[in-house]
Amino acid sequence: MYKILKFKLDKKLLLYLFLLIIISLLSIYSSETLLDSENHFFIKQVIWYFVSTFLIFLIIIIGNNFIYKYSFYLYILGNIVLLLLLIFAHPINEAKCWFSIPFIGSIQPSEFMKIVLIIVIAKMINDFKSKYSYPSIKEEFFFLIKIGLIVFIPSFLTFLEPDTGVVIIYLLITIIMLFTAGIRIRWFTILVILFAAVITFILSIYFIDKDMFVNIFGSSFFLRIDRLLDWSSKAGYQLKNGITAIGSAGFLGHGFNKTPLYYPEPQTDFIFATFSSNFGFLGSCILIFIFLLLNIRLIKIAEDSKNNINKYVVFGALGMLIYQQLQNIGMTFGLMPITGITLPFVSYGGSSLLSYMIIIGLILNIHNENKKNIH
Repeated sequence: MYKILKFKLDKKLLLYLFLLIIISLLSIYSSETLLDSENHFFIKQVIWYFVSTFLIFLIIIIGNNFIYKYSFYLYILGNIVLLLLLIFAHPINEAKCWFSIPFIGSIQPSEFMKIVLIIVIAKMINDFKSKYSYPSIKEEFFFLIKIGLIVFIPSFLTFLEPDTGVVIIYLLITIIMLFTAGIRIRWFTILVILFAAVITFILSIYFIDKDMFVNIFGSSFFLRIDRLLDWSSKAGYQLKNGITAIGSAGFLGHGFNKTPLYYPEPQTDFIFATFSSNFGFLGSCILIFIFLLLNIRLIKIAEDSKNNINKYVVFGALGMLIYQQLQNIGMTFGLMPITGITLPFVSYGGSSLLSYMIIIGLILNIHNENKKNIH
């Protein structure tokens, strides 16, 4: 109890979070007019917010050092759960991404693996930097191999679900954290070249001979590539109706709970379209501005940290959040592929919301530590 009373909360961070929660609840309530009312997404989201608040409180009690210490055990547990998901989970829309739990709903383990990877990679980078102040190219190379193996296992399991969007987030988190750690630029150059070569090879087969592509990579991967490329033609019922809802909203929108037409997933993937159609250009600008303030606040917390592992955790979380903001909003306008990525703190979803709140708990601890170091 004494620890809680002495805890220094980041009031700015909590204010931005509170505003996003209000926007989330307004948007989800509005989306229910387009959906089956028996789903009760609004009530469920309120419950998830209460659960996630308790989770933040629990993380503050436990402390980051305890979580860092046992992070590799969390990593092993996370991979076991991903494997069990592939074996036992009931397919939903031909994907094994969720465990269905009675009275709770669906839980998506890959959402939590994103957070575990951030912590594990941050600890590995910190240990490496502590051991080698000026690592040689050879030492850095073998370290990157270790990181690659750590990231590959959950990426492979998640890809098999299939959930390509989350795999992209795994890779992006890794690249951003390594970059902020000061790894030599040549490794990123090599990675970009290799990535470009692989993508060119895959797309060449896709465009030259689709039957050959299916024979080599399978029909599941073909459908995923086909879906990713669909955005470039601005085709699709969901995208067309989402853009129409946004475009017709004008400066102030159609009004709360007055989304003009139906499009799939208005409470998750296309939550931005729901909010924009209700509150127009002005509301959209306010939402984006809140995200900008949140991102700037996280950068400030990372810069203030004297603990390197804390700094890497914040930058890993920041990279994940910025990518998801850009991806979710961008796909709503047809600027990015539609991948099912949620809008952080706004989209409906228990697993994704809990994972974001775990990050908030960790960052609140880091901010508290920063303030103690100042005094």
